[in-house]
Amino acid sequence: MTERTPVLERLPGEMTLRHPTVSDHPRLLTALADWWGGQGGAAGVLQRQLLLPRLYLQHFAGTSYLVERADGSVHAFLIGFLSQSDPETAYIHFIAVSPDGRGDGWARGLYRRYFAMARDLGRSRVRSITSPANRTSIAFHTRMGFRMEPGDRFDNDVPVHSDYDGPGLDRVSFVRDL
Repeated sequence: MTERTPVLERLPGEMTLRHPTVSDHPRLLTALADWWGGQGGAAGVLQRQLLLPRLYLQHFAGTSYLVERADGSVHAFLIGFLSQSDPETAYIHFIAVSPDGRGDGWARGLYRRYFAMARDLGRSRVRSITSPANRTSIAFHTRMGFRMEPGDRFDNDVPVHSDYDGPGLDRVSFVRDL
């Protein structure tokens, strides 16, 4: 039997919101493999899956969210945590919405819920990163009120932090005041 946390809220379309658990990990890894249509091939799938080790569900479940359909399948999720080094900062590590739910406000709703939770817990800013190639994510973060932090170079007018996550893994860094 799969471990479940209590439903936090019933959402439109017979969806439910709850905190994820360790038992959700295989389903989230499957979503990371399937929802991008194999983008980047096997290496791209592995890279996305490596961004979500089990420890996030062991140690940061209370600041993360999972949206499930009535049949129990994953519709969307947000993985976030509160910075241990900077008591003013909360961090959104990952967000994903199933392809059939994109453009319907699920990511925006999860971000707004996360902002409210972070504010309630005394945080005054939220940070996040994305790949410079992910123009959809860059546009989304900008619409959500994030500003791009200066990098060490520009890529198509976007400030980029070279090798942020390791050699060749450049990132765009965002910050949003709450």
